[in-house]
Amino acid sequence: MRWYLEVLGKYADFSGRARRKEYWMFALFNMMFAIGAMIIDNIFGMTISGLAYGPVYIIYAIALFLPSFAVFVRRLHDVGKSGWMILIALIPIIGAIWLLVLMVSDGKVGVNKYGPDPKY
Repeated sequence: MRWYLEVLGKYADFSGRARRKEYWMFALFNMMFAIGAMIIDNIFGMTISGLAYGPVYIIYAIALFLPSFAVFVRRLHDVGKSGWMILIALIPIIGAIWLLVLMVSDGKVGVNKYGPDPKY
């Protein structure tokens, strides 16, 4: 939970680096809360016709878009890539696979052009 709150504290900070643990713990808690929002929508019958989500989930997703994007860019910085590398996702299948490989890769040890190593 600490990692989730730390990412929210850096709401729109696209500079610096985010280690693997920070990114994946945020992703885990973000997924849990998103599923919780979908469950709330379903319990109260607020789902959009034909979909499994409603306004609670949509508000949550909009609110967390910018912090999610920022931690993704900081994670790319940790592996030595520019934030613009996110555009590789526009290449079908291969782009998503390449970004997943980058997200699970260990960060560059020591200082890189995006800042000091967050691990140490």
